[in-house]
Amino acid sequence: MFLRRPPALAAWLAGAAAAGRSGVRGGGLLALLANQCRFVTGLRVRRAQQIAQLYGRLYSESSRRILLGRLWRRLRGRPGHASAVMAALAGVFVWDEERIQEEELQRSIDEMKRLEEMSHMFQRSGVERHPPEPKSQREGNEDSGGKEQPWEMVMDKKHFKLWRRPITGTHLYQYRVFGTYTDVTPRQFFNVQLDTEYRKKWDALVIKLEVIERDVVSGSEVLHWVTHFPYPMYSRDYVYVRRYSVDQENNVMVLVSRAVEHPSVPESPEFVRVRSYESQMVIRPHKSFDENGFDYLLTYSDNPQTVFPRYCVSWMVSSGMPDFLEKLHMATLKAKNMEIKVKDYISSKPLETGSEAKATTPSSERKNEGSCGPARIEYA
Repeated sequence: MFLRRPPALAAWLAGAAAAGRSGVRGGGLLALLANQCRFVTGLRVRRAQQIAQLYGRLYSESSRRILLGRLWRRLRGRPGHASAVMAALAGVFVWDEERIQEEELQRSIDEMKRLEEMSHMFQRSGVERHPPEPKSQREGNEDSGGKEQPWEMVMDKKHFKLWRRPITGTHLYQYRVFGTYTDVTPRQFFNVQLDTEYRKKWDALVIKLEVIERDVVSGSEVLHWVTHFPYPMYSRDYVYVRRYSVDQENNVMVLVSRAVEHPSVPESPEFVRVRSYESQMVIRPHKSFDENGFDYLLTYSDNPQTVFPRYCVSWMVSSGMPDFLEKLHMATLKAKNMEIKVKDYISSKPLETGSEAKATTPSSERKNEGSCGPARIEYA
């Protein structure tokens, strides 16, 4: 692992050294200062490398994660955020900063509740259209000085409605889908979304999709996803963390994902890295998890790093999202009718969490997880 000087510092040091060699007035002092800075910088870089190598020999990967987590919490908030430097040196992913929290899951569920309340109100008044955003929420945003834009209807079908709204300060849109399926169960639909191995079979755009790391505290997972983009664009790759929750008491499921950085997945020149990505899926069964029929709310945004104008990107997403959801629906039907094995993420009882369950697990195995995270994986 090598650390480089910042480009501006390196250029200044080189210029100062050149000035000293050329005899420019004052060059001797500059050259002396440059040599001193070069010596100190080199010494600190070598010391950091030696520390990293020493800890790599003394501690296992899980021990390094625990140690780094403690350092992160202790140094967080100090000038320069020294913990970020420690994370870079250790080459590990800091779950304390990146895991998806309960509050994020709850916000998505609350959005579904507000939409359902407004939908029921409109239905009682004889209006079939689902409102894109509760009026009370918009008023709250305006009163608090928020600058969120109103939702605009893009597609309005009987069982599928799509809205979009500009993301303030960018050329991008956020999208929201409210839909209904009546021929598959919520459990089947949910499991098909989560099963990475099955998606490689039904989604022809997937080049690579694998779990990089799991967090036993929350059940969050880091995934690396590489997908084809329309010709002539390069393929895109995403590194993101996801977490799901199944609340059987309140009859709701939620899956939240967002982009992160992970030291084991550096950028590749073969793909374009998408660094801005968020997705929230909430599923509300009409009756139960194992009976046909449910409503879902999908909220999505990303920055695909294209040079096309906003209306072109909006057209691609607006047409691609219904196509993806239909492929997901058909894959669920296929799994149901042909009895394809799909991992069941919600069926068994919650597992107990030990006091030591604070380290992460490698992607090749899954240890006991807390009751707030995913349940034991079985086959349906």
